[in-house]
Amino acid sequence: MVDSPSPEPAESSVVYLDPSRPIVERVRDLLARLTLSEKIGQMRNSAQAIPRLNIPAYDYWGEALHGVARNGRATVFPQAIGMAATWDPVLIQKIASAVSDEARAKFHETLRRKGSTAIYQGLTMWSPNVNIFRDPRWGRGQETWGEDPFLTGEMGAAYVLGLQGDHPKYLKTAACAKHFAVHSGPEKLRHSFNAKVSPRDLHATYLPAFKKLVTEANVEAVMGAYNRTNDEPCCASELLLVKTLRGDWAFQGHVVSDCGALTDIHAGHHVTNDVVESAALALRAGCDLSCICTYDHLGEAIERGLITEADIDRSLARTFATRFKLGMFDPPEDVPYAAIPLSVVGCAEHRQLAYEAAVKSIVLLKNSGNTLPISEQAQKILLVGPNAASIDVLLGNYYGLNDSLTTFMQGIVTRVPEGVGLGYRPGCPLTQESELKDWSLSESQTADVTIACMGLSPLLEGEEGDASMSDDQGDRTQITLPPVQIEYVRKLVQGGAKVVLVLTGGSPIALGELEDIVQAIVYAWYPGQEGGKALADVLFGDAIPSGKLPLTFPKSLEQIPPFEDYDMTGRTYRYATEEPLFPFGFGLSYTRFSYSDLTLDTSTVRAGEPIPLRFTLTNTGSSEADEVSQIYLTDLDASTVVPLHSLIGFQRVHLKPGEHTVIPFTITPEMMALVNDAGDRVLEPGEFRVTVGGCSPGERGVQLGAPVPVSQIFTVTA
Repeated sequence: MVDSPSPEPAESSVVYLDPSRPIVERVRDLLARLTLSEKIGQMRNSAQAIPRLNIPAYDYWGEALHGVARNGRATVFPQAIGMAATWDPVLIQKIASAVSDEARAKFHETLRRKGSTAIYQGLTMWSPNVNIFRDPRWGRGQETWGEDPFLTGEMGAAYVLGLQGDHPKYLKTAACAKHFAVHSGPEKLRHSFNAKVSPRDLHATYLPAFKKLVTEANVEAVMGAYNRTNDEPCCASELLLVKTLRGDWAFQGHVVSDCGALTDIHAGHHVTNDVVESAALALRAGCDLSCICTYDHLGEAIERGLITEADIDRSLARTFATRFKLGMFDPPEDVPYAAIPLSVVGCAEHRQLAYEAAVKSIVLLKNSGNTLPISEQAQKILLVGPNAASIDVLLGNYYGLNDSLTTFMQGIVTRVPEGVGLGYRPGCPLTQESELKDWSLSESQTADVTIACMGLSPLLEGEEGDASMSDDQGDRTQITLPPVQIEYVRKLVQGGAKVVLVLTGGSPIALGELEDIVQAIVYAWYPGQEGGKALADVLFGDAIPSGKLPLTFPKSLEQIPPFEDYDMTGRTYRYATEEPLFPFGFGLSYTRFSYSDLTLDTSTVRAGEPIPLRFTLTNTGSSEADEVSQIYLTDLDASTVVPLHSLIGFQRVHLKPGEHTVIPFTITPEMMALVNDAGDRVLEPGEFRVTVGGCSPGERGVQLGAPVPVSQIFTVTA
């Protein structure tokens, strides 16, 4: 095998440097100029420089989960699960556009200063995470858009569109849908775990969001997961990568492994004998880029006859195409995104977006006796809790940094009226046990309201190796608050305190008796750099809470199947039959809304025909506010297991007191289809029920204060 460069043609015939030529021709020309060793040097995330062609080193590993991450200064938006609670795809696309603006500005500034970029400094962003948050114990659930495949697809697609931009020729950044597929813990088993899943669950729950991002949002990259799915390593899966992604969905972008996942093929899954076989297996299946490991051995794989150089060329054509779409081989003056100034990073406009997202993400779970907003007559407020002054709870995981990170305490101090007494005590530690001897327990007795900032922290939940205080390698073994927090809140209430419980976290928290004994409960997620201001404005009524839960809060772990079980039976609002603590889609307001006059154009429709409908939403309260109207469909005559309810549409609406609006919607045949046992989507005749309201259907939401929903039944005939 000769490893020498082809003779360099005259400059006038350098096709790969000609922006007027089609990308496929430019890629073909570039590949023809590379030696085999140079090609192999491009097959991992840290692609090597090719000095003789003036091609700088480039690292594909970039992070943008809720802002440019791990790359210094950036605007820090709410964690992804918090953004999901906004139920606002328009806002999410704006946020992602701001994120990609900052990524572009930082990339070009780094190029100007250094001549090359390193890890986390590029334009290939390994976001969003559209795995389904099926189990509240999973520490990385905070990175997702919740438990529902439709909501995840809508929000994830909006994020992709914002990251990639709308230029007809160039990508602003390249988004990546991860982790493909059937991946949601346990973290400690991810390098060896085999997720067993039925064809029905695969296509009804685990794949729809990925499909939407690929076929509708045109996501540029897909990342394979660590685990096996039905015995096949995800990064070398014939079912996932060959049949589904490249075949059924006609994906044209590139596939990247999760970091170290190709080593797992032999070391964790024991599917191959060694690193060379793992590299060959993954490459043949269409994993185009290796993160960290393994593809350095592709030369040995060729020598063993396991792959050919043509296999490498096929994958390189895809990864190079991404770099061409990003304008990396074109003059900067030809690439409009190259002119984005560094001044956009952390700018006032982006801070405002972060604030808006934080406000819209906050979910009001309880408000007994209209405790909130805090009365203007309040004379003394006590702020307590381990998360009141914490920076960690603003950030979540995969975060950037900013010189303006507003803690809850800072936000409340800024907002509280002069003349109102405000005290602060940490009260109790985040998790470890200690005997509670704190002045706050007596001070709270004389306060008009005690704001207790409790909950989780990225120190307690996150990725394997990242959450330093997790007792299960990033996951949670229990879904309650840490016992020391429970005991502290209980003592506050027993002493007569009027408690507003502010919870942080990226996953459901089972509250037990605390739900009953505190006056109000606010879930703030990991709200980003403007979290303190957003929380203060909600607590004092300058902003009206409008967030809705993107996942179910169970009452206890007893309601949840075993963590390792990927069957959807008993999981999420779509399949669980036990009454939850707080249902999917739930969230209160300071005003009241009512739903009425649900009207279908017809009560009977032939299979394949749509059904237009309309309903009236009215603000019956006294405050101007947003409501997220939700539309669910139930198949009443299915021949197999189907969801109890499926979200098929939602809309965020702003109404003044007394104002109403008529909202139209169309139920499409695709929405009426079920996924059968073979994994095929089919439309069966029978009865269906459509339900419209401010929460997922069920008695629990109404008991907690959600508007009474309206529903109608229609029939589909053959």
